[in-house]
Amino acid sequence: MKAIVKRSSIEGFFRPPPSKSITHRALVIAGLAKGTSRIIAPSICDDTLATIEALERLGIKTVLEEGKLTIEGGKFTAPKEEIFCRSSGTTLRFMTAVCTLVGKECRLTGSEGLMRRPMEPLLEALRQLGVECYRERLKISVKGKPKSGQVNIRGDISSQFISALLLISPLIEGGVLISSQTEIQSLPYISLTLDVQSKFGVEVKNIENRRFEVFPQEYKATTLTVEGDWSSAAYVLTAAALTGRIIAEGLNLGSLQADKALINLMKKMGARIRIDEKSITVERSPLKPIEFDISNCPDLFPAACVLCSQAGGSSLITGVERLKSKESNRLEAMETCLKSMNIKVEKELNAIRISGSKAHGSRIYPYNDHRIAMACAILGLVAEGQTVIENAECVTKSFPEFWNVISSLNANVQVVE
Repeated sequence: MKAIVKRSSIEGFFRPPPSKSITHRALVIAGLAKGTSRIIAPSICDDTLATIEALERLGIKTVLEEGKLTIEGGKFTAPKEEIFCRSSGTTLRFMTAVCTLVGKECRLTGSEGLMRRPMEPLLEALRQLGVECYRERLKISVKGKPKSGQVNIRGDISSQFISALLLISPLIEGGVLISSQTEIQSLPYISLTLDVQSKFGVEVKNIENRRFEVFPQEYKATTLTVEGDWSSAAYVLTAAALTGRIIAEGLNLGSLQADKALINLMKKMGARIRIDEKSITVERSPLKPIEFDISNCPDLFPAACVLCSQAGGSSLITGVERLKSKESNRLEAMETCLKSMNIKVEKELNAIRISGSKAHGSRIYPYNDHRIAMACAILGLVAEGQTVIENAECVTKSFPEFWNVISSLNANVQVVE
């Protein structure tokens, strides 16, 4: 499937899909909690479906009906087959930890791209808790229940490793102390994990955002409503800042989601933004260059690149090193795509410099990376000529309705099967 994008303006009302990050966490914890939990307005995309399927492989019953997920949690059984995590890094990392609670050997696998992503820090942390772990090229195996103790883990590769440990630690007899050996990157995602845990009745002692003390507790089944997704909204709001006017509803300005940082980023760039009690309005406006550290919100990188590409000067995005191990080598992939659209880009040490340039349409191969596909589509709205996004279906990883949404907002987009 490909999407053909032509220069156009977007305008209208927009309600983002539910948060993928919150849905993942709520799903896993609902699976761990004894009893019936309900998740209202969950994110349903390739990644969250991977987590639902993984839970079902472990014997957890889930029912999706009329925008509500019902989960019967607390009773795991050893899977008869491998757990296939599709292309979801969150699923692979969270479920690797969850599988240790089963007590019997569990094997996890996924797409080839997924299985190339970093896992060793999490596996080593589980070994410190007495779990047998090993990794083959496209498979991970865990066996044995974790024991109490202290875990030392790197926090500068992926926050998902620490989140995975936090999710299972309340159910480990004797408790766990998780210590990061480094400054934690993407800290807001850990805050989000702690917040969802608290909604299911578990409290964790956070010691200076470097150590997390977890005492034995039980998750309590609950009903949780998922707020709007800032990560998906970022692309539509970016389009508004470049090409038109959007009124977005359903976004929580008090959210712990990392990508809420988009608002501060756009404000610093001089974007015209009005925030009301129930909505956010973003309008086309001249943008100023900026220096911005992306290390705590790496998923914003493609959208930030697009904003910087249309600013009146040279912008510097720092903290980019970890982007090399996302769904693609997102740093290199985004550099290639921007250059193909006539944007001036220079790599620096742990940074990328982007100069405001007149964008030209191009044929984009998004490296099977949903966020790159969406970002280049938005840049295509201001480019001379047409932009063709190949493998356009990759957006189903997080935002299946992306092409329909921007088309409904008057973007000139044609999707061809």
